[in-house]
Amino acid sequence: MGREDQGVSKSRHRYQVIPRVLCFVTHDDAATGDATVLLLRGGPHKRLWAGRYNGLGGHVEAGEDIYAATLREVHEEAGLEIHDLLLRAVVHADAGDPNLGILFFVFTAQADSTAVTPSDEGALEWHRQDALPLADMVEDLPVLLPKVLAMQPHDPPLFAAYSYDEADRLVMRFADRV
Repeated sequence: MGREDQGVSKSRHRYQVIPRVLCFVTHDDAATGDATVLLLRGGPHKRLWAGRYNGLGGHVEAGEDIYAATLREVHEEAGLEIHDLLLRAVVHADAGDPNLGILFFVFTAQADSTAVTPSDEGALEWHRQDALPLADMVEDLPVLLPKVLAMQPHDPPLFAAYSYDEADRLVMRFADRV
C-alpha cells in the first residue's frame, strides 16, 4: 500500500484532529508508603492553562508514534526516565471548530526517583494521590485523574468525548462498556 492509498488527499474536507499526549507519572515511596503523582503547574506565560495543574505532555510531532511522543514529552518537561507506561484513556475533545478537534492519549507511568529537572513549562510538583489540588487543576482533571489513577495494570483504556454546552461549560462523556 502506498501513501496515496491512505486517502489523505481525498479527506482534506473531512473533520480532522490534532494528536496530543498526556502522562501522569507516579512514584511510590517505600519508606513512607506515600503514592504520589507529578503535576505541572503551568507557568504564567503559558498560552494554555497558565497557573493550573496538569500532567506532562503535548503535541505529537510528525512521524512520531504516540508512545515515543509521551516518552519525549516527559523527558523534555521533567528530565525523568519512566517505565510501565500504560495507555489509560483516549479522549476526543471538541475545540469549538467544526473542522478540527483534539484527540489526546492519556498515560500513566512510574518513576523510580522524584528528582526532576525544571523546565520553562512551569513548576513541577509531586502531590500525594490522596491529597490532590483538585480546585487548581485543568478543568477535566478532577474527574479524569482519579479515574486514571484508580485503574489496575490490565484494565482496558477509557474512552471519552468532551464538548461544551450552550453556556460554554465542559461536558465529559465516558463510553459505557459492558
